[in-house]
Amino acid sequence: MKIVVTGGTGFIGHVLVAELARQGHDVVVLSRKSGHPSHSPIRCVEWDARSPGHWQAEVAAADVVINLAGEPIAEGRWTDARKRLLLDSRVLSTRLLVDAIAARPVPLQLLISASGIGYYGASDDRLLDERSPLGEGFLAQLSAAWEAEALRAGQFGTRVVLLRTGMVLEQDGGALPKMMLPFHFFAGGPVLPGTQWVSWIHRTDLIGLIQWALTTPDLSGPVNAVAPEAVTMKQFCSTLGQVLHRPSWIPVPGLALRLALGELGTLMTTGQRVGPSKARAGGYTFRYPELEPALRAIVAKEKPV
Repeated sequence: MKIVVTGGTGFIGHVLVAELARQGHDVVVLSRKSGHPSHSPIRCVEWDARSPGHWQAEVAAADVVINLAGEPIAEGRWTDARKRLLLDSRVLSTRLLVDAIAARPVPLQLLISASGIGYYGASDDRLLDERSPLGEGFLAQLSAAWEAEALRAGQFGTRVVLLRTGMVLEQDGGALPKMMLPFHFFAGGPVLPGTQWVSWIHRTDLIGLIQWALTTPDLSGPVNAVAPEAVTMKQFCSTLGQVLHRPSWIPVPGLALRLALGELGTLMTTGQRVGPSKARAGGYTFRYPELEPALRAIVAKEKPV
C-alpha cells in the first residue's frame, strides 16, 4: 500500500514509518523537516500543515493516510498562546488533510488520526471505554475538535479510525525519561495525590495497534490506545522504582506542579482509568499488557546516566 504519514519524524512517527517501510509499503512522510536520507525507501515531502501544496498529489495517490501531526502537549506552560498553538497544530492540519481527501476522484481507503484519552477529561475510578462521554477541560475540548475534523473524511467514503492514546512509554521520548531522571538520583516518588490513574501504552503496542487498524476492515471510530492494565500514579512510580532498583519515597506535591506549570500541571495530578475495549474485543494481542515487563524492556535498552 501507499501510506502517507504526517508527524512521521516524531517520537512515534519515526519508528512507525521505518516499520511500515520494512514491511514493503510505499511510505511518504509529510513534514516540515527532511528527516530521511536520499537512499532511504521513505520519501519526505514538504508541507507546512497550513496551506495547499505539492503534498496534495501524494494524498491523492495514497491508499491510507496516518495523521500524527501536532505540537507536543507537555512542552510548555499552557498560556493562551500555547493553547492556540496546540489546537491549531491539530485541528487546522487535520482540516487541510481532509480537504485534500475530499478532492480525490476516488475515496481514500483509511484515515488513521491521532487523538488522546484527554477526550474523557479527569475522572474517578470508573473504567472508561470508547462509549464513555466527552469530559470537561482543555484537553477534552481539543480532542473533540481534532476528532471532528478527522471524522469529516467519513462523508467522502473513507473509513476513519481515531486513536485515543494514553501515556506512551519508551526511553527516547515522551514523559517517561523525565519521570525516570529523579529516580536515578534516589529522589523519585509519585506525584500527589498518588491515587490518580495512569493509562499507558508501550510504544511497540501503539505501533502494533496502528498496523492492526490497517488490516482490520471493520474497525472504525474511536479506539483507546492504552494497555489493559491501568495503574495509579503511586503504583506506577513504585513499579518504576523497583525496575530501576531505586526507592520511590519523595512525593511531588501537586500544588508545586500547579505553581510551576499552571494548568499543564493537571496532566500529572489528575488522570483517567481507560481500557482498550475495542482492541481486546477485536482480537489485538498486546505485547506488553502489564506495566512491569514493559518498563523492564525499556530500562534494558537505556544508556547509563
